[in-house]
Amino acid sequence: MPIKFGWRCRLEERSSGVGALIGNMTLSLLAQELGGELLGEDVMFSNLSTDTRSLKRGDLYLALVGENFDGNNFVKEAERAGASSAVLSRQVTSKLPALKVTDSHAALAKIANINRQRSAAKIIAVTGSQGKTTVKEMLSSILNNSANCLATKANLNNTIGVPLTLLNLEEQHEYAVIEMGANGAHEIAFSVAATEPDIALITNASPTHIEGFGSLQGIVTAKGEIIDGLKSDGVMVLNADDIYLNEWLARATGKRTVRFSLENAAGDSQYFSSGVVVRSDGSSSFNLHAPQGEQELSIRLLGKHNVLNAVAASAVAMEAGTSLTDVAEGLAKVNSVSGRLSRLSGVNGCHLIDDSYNASPSSFLAAIDVLSKLSGQKILVMGDMKELGIDADSAHRSIGEYASISKLDALWATGKKSKLVIDAYAGKGRHFESKEELIKALIDITNSDLTVLIKGSRGAKMNEVVTALKIDGETQC
Repeated sequence: MPIKFGWRCRLEERSSGVGALIGNMTLSLLAQELGGELLGEDVMFSNLSTDTRSLKRGDLYLALVGENFDGNNFVKEAERAGASSAVLSRQVTSKLPALKVTDSHAALAKIANINRQRSAAKIIAVTGSQGKTTVKEMLSSILNNSANCLATKANLNNTIGVPLTLLNLEEQHEYAVIEMGANGAHEIAFSVAATEPDIALITNASPTHIEGFGSLQGIVTAKGEIIDGLKSDGVMVLNADDIYLNEWLARATGKRTVRFSLENAAGDSQYFSSGVVVRSDGSSSFNLHAPQGEQELSIRLLGKHNVLNAVAASAVAMEAGTSLTDVAEGLAKVNSVSGRLSRLSGVNGCHLIDDSYNASPSSFLAAIDVLSKLSGQKILVMGDMKELGIDADSAHRSIGEYASISKLDALWATGKKSKLVIDAYAGKGRHFESKEELIKALIDITNSDLTVLIKGSRGAKMNEVVTALKIDGETQC
């Protein structure tokens, strides 16, 4: 029985559908690799596109099929754009030479794997409930300090984005950092099978997108799929502070494992920090302990949790062969990812912290910790957390309870579930029926002594609040 993957082929995902193959390939060779049916003459191609809007003359057009989209319907557009050939999952009327396959999504992954096999780059795969994008950016900065590193762009970390990233591997790349996200079981397995990483990292496991996995244990098991796809002589890097460490270690039996942690509480981590200092502006300094020695490091990113992310990135980078100097210089350059605790200048001189990209219970606690340590007036502004299943009500109440014992001046919220947060909050809480009312009230109180942290799940669209409060054209400070 074929596996049903939880990916969704949305129109906006098609815009990144071009990859460059190392060398040229023919349809007949591809037919041998994919087991498809060759329709028409054999032709050669060097590049692949899944998007007729960005397709260039001579590209192979691969027709992806999703829940609300069928790329087979766009073959005529591909032909008019100058495609040399096509990979289709059903026969259509077209003059293009084509390869008909059972599953074009699986075909994309196989073609990406072919490109991965042709590359001499050391391949690194990163997954986890939180921190994977930040760690990916840290790794990219460290590795690019003295080498040529390809990394996942934006949030192209699903079972379409991972193959497309692999197709961008070229001869000059010495490293590739591939971020892997998932909304359900088997998606990491799909991505890691295409990637075959030399080094893999699990940052952590927590109840994020829990509806797609059924339970927290389902998330833990799904994140562990990356272990199964690691090359037999590869290195598995694991978080010694995560309560599921032993489960992942058991799954990694026979493979080399390396541990990282914040303070090496268990005494068995190869990479850890000490002397952590969180400055008044939220940035941090600490000492990194590694088998190669010790190094004082400094990062601009807000929050102590980003110290752990930095240790994780350092562990992976050094296992990949980089130096302590590269780690220090690379980490010092990293800025926060947009929407993830990124600092902006707001109206009337206020300070904004944009954490609106997404939210889960654990990331909300980390955000509250960051805000509570800053000087001046501090308001947490929140929207609902999504995809929490039966735990949604209790999770929202727990945020209100935690905020009550933190050093905040107020907590304002909008959204049906966020009403539960305000009910549980013992401080100056206020709930708004709409974002428009919330925005108006915020603008009325903004001043140069006020810091506003804005957070919620992507579906809550709290980025609209950020847009309304930030100075026009303002980018990260």
